[in-house]
Amino acid sequence: MILSLSRYLRRIGSAFALMSLAAVLFAGLQTGSAEAAGCNPAQVRSEILAGPAVPCDAVAQGVRRHAAASGWRHEKQYDAHGLPYVDARDLPREALYTLSLIKRSGPFPYKRDGVVFGNYERQLPHQRRGYYTEYTVKTPGAKNRGARRIIAGKGKTGDPATSGEYYYTADHYRSFARIRERDGR
Repeated sequence: MILSLSRYLRRIGSAFALMSLAAVLFAGLQTGSAEAAGCNPAQVRSEILAGPAVPCDAVAQGVRRHAAASGWRHEKQYDAHGLPYVDARDLPREALYTLSLIKRSGPFPYKRDGVVFGNYERQLPHQRRGYYTEYTVKTPGAKNRGARRIIAGKGKTGDPATSGEYYYTADHYRSFARIRERDGR
């Protein structure tokens, strides 16, 4: 059952499917049916941040650790628009580098960095066209730009470098998490 839900998650790749899978796994943990999953917690975190193709044993391990409240720094929190937060310290090293380039206003390694992000998937809060810009997060081993991006909003300052409004996607715009740089922000 867990394997078929994992395939479903990979096929549609949405945050809703991930929450559904987590609920099913948590219910299984209550009954003791998913206790055989054993993974390295650092591997679980990197696989979850890498995108939707997360092995079912890694998800089960993450849910068990969350349920036991022993491995996660914070309980999952959401911004006012329902997007989950990801702490900057939990981002991949390449994403932190891209974030630092955004805050310095470049120079950017990819020609398409800084172009307008259209938000056609409507995953981010609705804003006028031109409000969001996208930046590539290098994917190790990829010969092209890969699927990882940071999307920057212009915020109250009108400048992505100082706005503090940043979103991370590891699966080419299918799901986003709001980057929280400090506690409470």
